Amino acid sequence: MSQAGLSASRVLADRYGSVVRSLTADEWLAPSRCAGWSVKDLVAHTGSNFAVMVDPPPADPSAPAPSTAEELQNQLVDARRNWSSSQVADEFLENIDGAMAVLDAMQQTETASTPMTLTDLGTYRTHQLSDAFAFDMWCHMYVDLLGSEGPVTREVPAPEDDLVRTAVEWMWTGLPQMCTPVSGVLDRPLGVRLTGPGGGEWTLRPGSKLLTVEPGATAADTVITSAATDFVLWGTTRSPWRKHVAVDGDSAYAERVLDTVDII
Repeated sequence: MSQAGLSASRVLADRYGSVVRSLTADEWLAPSRCAGWSVKDLVAHTGSNFAVMVDPPPADPSAPAPSTAEELQNQLVDARRNWSSSQVADEFLENIDGAMAVLDAMQQTETASTPMTLTDLGTYRTHQLSDAFAFDMWCHMYVDLLGSEGPVTREVPAPEDDLVRTAVEWMWTGLPQMCTPVSGVLDRPLGVRLTGPGGGEWTLRPGSKLLTVEPGATAADTVITSAATDFVLWGTTRSPWRKHVAVDGDSAYAERVLDTVDII
């Protein structure tokens, strides 16, 4: 079960909510670091996901279903484009408890291990959705909103090991299905060493169809090293990996692999 993801989601939702309550009129309109989205759009994205968890909208048979996660999320944000900042804040804040309750239920019910397909992102166990929410909130709040290149400055706790680790673990879980081109260039093990909060060692190994990610990096001849918090940046292509990654071993091979990483 994903109890760590559930715990991280609760902490991050509470912190994110505190920031949302404090936003000024100018901050709501500022561009976030998430390309194409303002701060209001960013909050609407998270708030709409909370709302969908609490009260899923009925399917519209006349409208084609979104084929990609990006398309789905943009639809939710676009539907709130004309909302006031107060409306966006209210939806976010009023649905936190309900969304966390649904994520909690996903850990407890018989459906916890039921496969769940997230559009083009792949198929996962239902209980893992809490990990996805923790990653999403960490990335949007600590990187797109409050990061060094974000538009908002607030006093929040420094990155903690358990919260960053949950985000990193979801990235490793999603990598094989979200970034299928990686499997096409990974022809031998590649070690990964992440330092600082959320850090650890992993090995990317070729598989019959998709790569696998295993704990430990000792068996790989080529190892890349980065701060774990930086992995959230370059692993989502918010920042070039070359700014953050050191390579020990075959640098040309590592470059071929890293150029294909783009976790959503």
